Amino acid sequence: MVVAEESRLKAIVFEKSIPRYVAMKVAGAGRCARSATGRWGVLCPVSVQDVEAKPLPNGEWVRVAPRLAGICGSDLSVICGKGSTYFSPLTSVPFVLGHEVVGDVTELGGDVARYETAERLTALACGDRVVLEPALGCRVRGIRPMCAACGRGQAALCRNVTRGVISAGIQTGYCRDTGGAWSSNFVCHRSQLHGVPDAIQDRAAVLTEPLACVLHGVLKADWRHAATVFVMGCGTIGLLTIAALRFLGSGARVIASAKYAHQKRLATELGADVVIDPPPAARHRKRFVEWLAAFDAEAHYPELGPPTIMGGVDLTFECIATSSSLDMAIRVTAAGGTMVLVGMPGVPRGVDWTAIWFKSLTVQAAYAYGAEQTNGSADGSHRPSCALALDMLATWGERLTALVGRPHAVEDYRSALRSALFTGGSGTVKSVFGFNT
Repeated sequence: MVVAEESRLKAIVFEKSIPRYVAMKVAGAGRCARSATGRWGVLCPVSVQDVEAKPLPNGEWVRVAPRLAGICGSDLSVICGKGSTYFSPLTSVPFVLGHEVVGDVTELGGDVARYETAERLTALACGDRVVLEPALGCRVRGIRPMCAACGRGQAALCRNVTRGVISAGIQTGYCRDTGGAWSSNFVCHRSQLHGVPDAIQDRAAVLTEPLACVLHGVLKADWRHAATVFVMGCGTIGLLTIAALRFLGSGARVIASAKYAHQKRLATELGADVVIDPPPAARHRKRFVEWLAAFDAEAHYPELGPPTIMGGVDLTFECIATSSSLDMAIRVTAAGGTMVLVGMPGVPRGVDWTAIWFKSLTVQAAYAYGAEQTNGSADGSHRPSCALALDMLATWGERLTALVGRPHAVEDYRSALRSALFTGGSGTVKSVFGFNT
């Protein structure tokens, strides 16, 4: 069955320009943020355009019409020119942004039913509500045999993201052939979709992808044996990390740092035991020592530079990933502890690795999602991170809807980006685009 789609649609399109990128770097992060929200508009690399709807690359593909689509920190990093150029050769432009999405199936390729039977997937029909697992790995690209990562169920780590039936792109929203969720429809491979139970609201379902990333990060760490946990930053990723720890059964003392009043309130409601301000500048010794008291740690000051910190927490989730936050996360993690990098870093400067070496820390990165082993595992079974996220939303979804702000129209993208970039003023954690359904 196929539901008729418009051949052209409104979409938020990113267009690459090296001169603009250099100008953004010169202008600085503040001006780049303002360029995306109204001022310094000449620097903004995104705009609303009237574009052709993408064709299905082959018969195993599906078309989806978004209901809600989230604005991710990685999207903001691209728009504001804050990130590394590392991903540049692994994308194809121009691309329509958007990879956090709940929507409706509107078109099924002719081979979808056969694929579902072969892969033992529940059959989808037009009108079914779904969420997207955005990674564009071997299975999506029609590549056989699959690379080692895809064979393990870790499509986000695929080595073949520049090959196959579509152009380069690490995930939907960064590939010119798929479209993205910041538009009225996009295309995806059947394997990327997960059906949404009726009991889960759209405002909860739109959090599936970031929640899958968070669960992936928490499950990579030795959270069961951590008596104290520090969640650094209470944006979407930080708040979902607190919730995920409690959902999985962690009884640890959870300390969270939050900048704004609405973040502090939500951190407490979701299970943080102690909520503190972001760290003050270390040069303000009295204030810093007071801040450090939450960690059962002590500061020793060298002649020059930041303090050496003894003691600290067993497990730190770094959800900000700036140079200063990375450095502090390492410092407040206790000897023999673990620091998990969940936030998307750029090119950090001034991060002192001595503490990693001296305290024998384990530093882990948690990119995206994969196949999770959750039962400790007698049978070694694994489930997709997104499926586990939907399980969590079945019981936690209503509580997590508090993170999601009012929907913005695509045409009102500057207001949406303003809400996402300046969360202190908007009082919103997750800014989203909304579409008529």
